[in-house]
Amino acid sequence: MSTNPPGPPLWLLLELTYRCPLHCVFCYNPVEMARAEQELSTEEWVRVLREARALGAVQLGLSGGEPLTRDDLEEIVAQAHALGYYTNLITSGIGLNERRIAALKRAGLDHIQLSFQDSTREMNDFLSSTRTFELKSKVAALIKQHGYPMVLNVVLHRMNIDHVEQILEMAEAFGAEYVELANTQFYGWAWLNRERLMPSRAQVERAEAVTQRFRERVGERMRIFFVVPDYFERRPKACMNGLGSVFLTVAPDGTAMPCHAARILPGLDLPNVRDASIEWIWRDSPGFNRFRGDEWMKEPCRSCPERHRDFGGCRCQAYLLTGDAANADPVCDLSPHHHLVTEAVARADARDRQAPVEERPLIFRDHRRAAAPPAAAET
Repeated sequence: MSTNPPGPPLWLLLELTYRCPLHCVFCYNPVEMARAEQELSTEEWVRVLREARALGAVQLGLSGGEPLTRDDLEEIVAQAHALGYYTNLITSGIGLNERRIAALKRAGLDHIQLSFQDSTREMNDFLSSTRTFELKSKVAALIKQHGYPMVLNVVLHRMNIDHVEQILEMAEAFGAEYVELANTQFYGWAWLNRERLMPSRAQVERAEAVTQRFRERVGERMRIFFVVPDYFERRPKACMNGLGSVFLTVAPDGTAMPCHAARILPGLDLPNVRDASIEWIWRDSPGFNRFRGDEWMKEPCRSCPERHRDFGGCRCQAYLLTGDAANADPVCDLSPHHHLVTEAVARADARDRQAPVEERPLIFRDHRRAAAPPAAAET
């Protein structure tokens, strides 16, 4: 446990529901999400908003699943707006029509981030296992009509990363001001599909080059963020700016977490907002203090001069790859487990050079699936 008291939870993410009409193969929701059926009520979510705001939370994300499946979304937005939050709806767009977007505008919603799976109807609909491309395109127009900045998010992976130019052209046609090309992070359902979704190094380099050329062409008309996949870095990212530092997420059943994937970490005593105040959860709960500071670190992190910059990397990635969440993130080339990352990349590179081989089927996200949590494995 860190001896220094934490600052405020500046970034609050409410995962209002795990219900979703899409079945994306890269979804970060937990594979055992069917165990979290009992969603917080409107009143419980409003209490979370009030308590987190009193601690200093200012940025609010409303996500899921698909938050639009909640009939009380507009009421939650209105309460958040009245409390002074900057509100961001993170959505697939399914369920957003003229009536609802007008109601959300009146409630004070500040920002909408719309996700696409690809630039073509065929691949978009395949990756989400739905027929939603045309509907998403209509929602993109609706967002512009109601005066919101067009913020487009596309998760990249082996099956669509070669379409980056077409994706950016689609974003330009929609009038997007911001585009996030977010390479897949391998936990949740993406972990189950990692071998199928991992791009090769050549694919990542081509996509970066295409993105840079597009930036040079469009200039300030569109801000494009290309998030390099962790597995292709030599040093880990400062995951959540350090667990328990600025980010607080609350799952549909009220479980409070220092990151949205923390459920998978064994032995992490995660509190629930039904049982405790946000103040106690943030400041005193064992789950939020477990990875604060640096006393929990093992070597090589403990003596690394970069430990207060990258905080040892991603705890979920460390667990999934090594079986121990306190190990150095294997993305770091100083980690004794770094070979697990380089071997995974090597396998992806080899698939570029070899004739197509039969691969295991993709596992599509299914809310009804009562799957076991992803097991840590040195693969």
